[in-house]
Amino acid sequence: MSQTALKDRPVPTPPVSNGPLSARSLPRLAPLGFAVVAIALGVGLSLAAGWESRVQWGLISALFFVVISYIVTSVVENQRQAKDRLATSVVWVCFVLAVIPLFSLIWVTVSRGVKALDGYFLTHSMAGVPGFEAGGGVYHAIIGTLEQVGIATLLSVPIGLLTAIYLVEYGRGTLAKAVTFFVDVMTGIPSIVAGLFILSIMLMADIQPSGLMGALALTILMIPVVVRSTEEMLKLVPNELREASLALGVPKYRTIMKVVVPTALGGITTGVMLAIARIAGETAPIILLVFGSQLINTNPFEGAQSSLPYYVWEQYKVGSEASYDRAWAAALVLIAFVMILNLVARGIARWKAPKTGR
Repeated sequence: MSQTALKDRPVPTPPVSNGPLSARSLPRLAPLGFAVVAIALGVGLSLAAGWESRVQWGLISALFFVVISYIVTSVVENQRQAKDRLATSVVWVCFVLAVIPLFSLIWVTVSRGVKALDGYFLTHSMAGVPGFEAGGGVYHAIIGTLEQVGIATLLSVPIGLLTAIYLVEYGRGTLAKAVTFFVDVMTGIPSIVAGLFILSIMLMADIQPSGLMGALALTILMIPVVVRSTEEMLKLVPNELREASLALGVPKYRTIMKVVVPTALGGITTGVMLAIARIAGETAPIILLVFGSQLINTNPFEGAQSSLPYYVWEQYKVGSEASYDRAWAAALVLIAFVMILNLVARGIARWKAPKTGR
């Protein structure tokens, strides 16, 4: 290229800055210092004003943290960094406000539940034990929860999976829109409404309370969760896989069963586990349809049966110190059950996640 051509080329203009940049920067531990100062100011101001609520202390301290972070960053660095620090501080405050109630719930449940939780409590029922006296266990409620949730899972997973496959792979037109609409409506149905629906069928058909009736109500609550989670997982499967299978002459139904579903199996399993965890703590349908029992009933198709949520409600209703301890212990067992399901779901999702090479 000639010298004349080089001279004729336009000189690029430097980018316009949105504001003056400062060479100074805050240390990495500055947010921790802001938090300490904000807590000190919030607690001090609350005590001076005579406010005894710790919730007020926390909210005022959070407000001080956001304000201090913005002001100090504006002075030391610049407005751009101050806005970034403001957004980061708000996110951290929201995170802490969401986590504190969770940890508080877990701490209270564990601290009060361990008083009655032992091997005897897990292996005995309440047969022959007055509610206001110490003793008894939760074994019959564990059996009821496992059987009711198991039956609901066996009924809802095939229905939810097939419905999701229809909506993603075949659903077109009015019918698909109607199915999607009713799935959305069922997602927001309160559990008591599902219980009342099954109860009306029981009254018309003269059916006695049993674990099966409670499982049917739980099935109604579980199906839309399975449908939605499975539908989203199937949509994530690349269309190239479907097209490649169909191009080889494989029928569509075999493409779905051999290519699409196995590819999304990890996400589908995770959604099912989360749906199980969602229905495991339902109490209202069990109160209406299962009636509860202090005896061990391993037959979910006949006779009243207990469950962990019902057991917690039943023991708390008694009102004695021993029943309160049993209620908290049963709540701890239920939380442990749900937590194990979530851990299993995460493990399956990581195990079945697509492996990407480097």
